[in-house]
Amino acid sequence: MGLSDGTALAPDLHVPATGLLFDNDGVLVDSITAVENAWSRWALAYDVLPERALSIVHGRRAADTVALLVPEDVRVEATALVDAYELEDAELVAAMAGVPALLAMLPPGTWAVVTSGTRALATARLTAAGIPVPEVFVAAEDVAVGKPDPAGYLAAARGLGLTPAEALVLEDSPSGIAAGQAAGCRVLGIGEEALATDAELVVRDLAGARWSGDGLLLPAATVLRGPAGAH
Repeated sequence: MGLSDGTALAPDLHVPATGLLFDNDGVLVDSITAVENAWSRWALAYDVLPERALSIVHGRRAADTVALLVPEDVRVEATALVDAYELEDAELVAAMAGVPALLAMLPPGTWAVVTSGTRALATARLTAAGIPVPEVFVAAEDVAVGKPDPAGYLAAARGLGLTPAEALVLEDSPSGIAAGQAAGCRVLGIGEEALATDAELVVRDLAGARWSGDGLLLPAATVLRGPAGAH
């Protein structure tokens, strides 16, 4: 049924960018079931309340989370165990809404992944979700300090030949959003939890998002918080 009262649809928001830097979990892939399964199993093995582990794991490298939960003398073996559990559950992930269509529009060399997961885990999850692995791919073992430190995003921008100001970071976690901001990048928050951060622009998901050649076009219906300077 068409509009008959002259009502105009809200225009897409244009967010300028030369390249896109994607977090993996919660942005490219929906891994919440896999994360909850793996970390709950791990927590029980180390006499940690699963709820405690799950409350701090998001946006952190596994080794950094483990360091907060168990004594130093067992951290290496504890990290190896949760890595193994997460790899076992990698097949449980799926692509997030809008992601396959958006990635299909992006020319080679215009996007990268920056993840708190290991390279093996992130690759397994991307593969399970049917998402290609980009040439520029910064994983947990590629940085000395994880998010919210900006090292990963700075490395990814360099890998694409961009200044931080030319790159748009797409993140869902507070630590990831903070990392992108600290790197000097513009940040697009993904999901309602990102509203609790100071990301200037937050969308429900990437459904309907399109690459314009000079940035992202975001359907107004998905925008939860509008940015200053998007047009």
